[in-house]
Amino acid sequence: MPDPDVVIVGAGAAGLSLAYHLCAPGGAVPLSVLLVDAPPGPLRPPPRTWCYWEPPGGPYDSALAASWPRLRIRAADGAPTVTDPSPFRYKMLRSDAFEALVGKRLSDAPGFRRIEATVTAVRDTPDGGAEVLTEGGRVLARGRWVFDSRPPRRLPPARTTLLQHFMGWFVRTERPAFDPATADLMDFRTPQPPRGLSFGYVLPLDPHTALVEYTEFSPAPLTADAYRRALHHYTQEVLKLGEFHVTAQERGIIPMTDGHLPCRVGRSVYRIGTAGGATRPSTGYTFAAVQRQSRAVADDLRAGHGLRVPVPYGAWPRAMDAVLLRAMDSGRVAGADFFTRLFREVPGERLLRFLDGRSRLHEDLLIGLRTPVVPMLRTVLELPFRARTEPSPPTAPEESTP
Repeated sequence: MPDPDVVIVGAGAAGLSLAYHLCAPGGAVPLSVLLVDAPPGPLRPPPRTWCYWEPPGGPYDSALAASWPRLRIRAADGAPTVTDPSPFRYKMLRSDAFEALVGKRLSDAPGFRRIEATVTAVRDTPDGGAEVLTEGGRVLARGRWVFDSRPPRRLPPARTTLLQHFMGWFVRTERPAFDPATADLMDFRTPQPPRGLSFGYVLPLDPHTALVEYTEFSPAPLTADAYRRALHHYTQEVLKLGEFHVTAQERGIIPMTDGHLPCRVGRSVYRIGTAGGATRPSTGYTFAAVQRQSRAVADDLRAGHGLRVPVPYGAWPRAMDAVLLRAMDSGRVAGADFFTRLFREVPGERLLRFLDGRSRLHEDLLIGLRTPVVPMLRTVLELPFRARTEPSPPTAPEESTP
């Protein structure tokens, strides 16, 4: 096959999003795009859920499973805080619906091709392009640019590394149990781990149906049995759902690290998605940053400009994340109290922009005054003297990304 302009490795959220934006109608420069998807098996992720916030009218709204105009946080004592983040809505997108929507555009794009193969390496070539290798060191494809969206095999050296790990059940209850207009973003009526924090997460689809998750920010994932026990406790003892049926299940691990995950790893090789730093270290959210990065890359290439792959988060948000991760991991800041206080005292729209790394400096400083100032300042002073160390690898593959 002729060498394409762009090769995308991996057909998860990042790979599909980049292909979607590159293959939009119009554009000053026609592009040929090759998407290399993993064959069915352990390298291809199972169906999963992505959540993000944006105003109504987004490009994927027709494929949403649900969206919510209100968000709720519950403190450890059960006290609720409900916020209206208007103009934002919190949106849930299932991977199968997203793949179908993207696939419709890609099927009509004249310069697009998709193949299945196991990619073993990506590297620059002497002529200024890059090549993708498959098993046995065989060259699978060459392109002017290669974007690798495969999850990182190892996390980088870091001062703090936590994991956001979770299991969720899609449940169908016998009686009405959920408010379809309100998503429970963090419910801290769960037993807290020795390090980090835990919470429940409830995304209603209708009065009888919801995705209910048990989530931890902590150093290591749990066993499958431990997740099931935690979910049983949360659904029965906390939410008191009564009789229900589990219609689907998902489980995942998302890195929360202040280690450096570079976007550019060669002259013509780039990493995108979690491997390229698109996961927000303090929250684990990834999908919105993937969209910003994908649109920026596509805009440059389709306009014939020099390629500029923006970092998903600037230096200031990354510095704040490093402080928060260390403060939580050291126990100086109780994560449940920290997030509860933020949602109680900061307007919803401003807080979501802050969590997305898109707030202004003066807003960040005002929000900082609503955090435990002394423990955070102590962490700021300590952080430059902490060595970066190699983290232990996760013991389970990523299966879903919020």
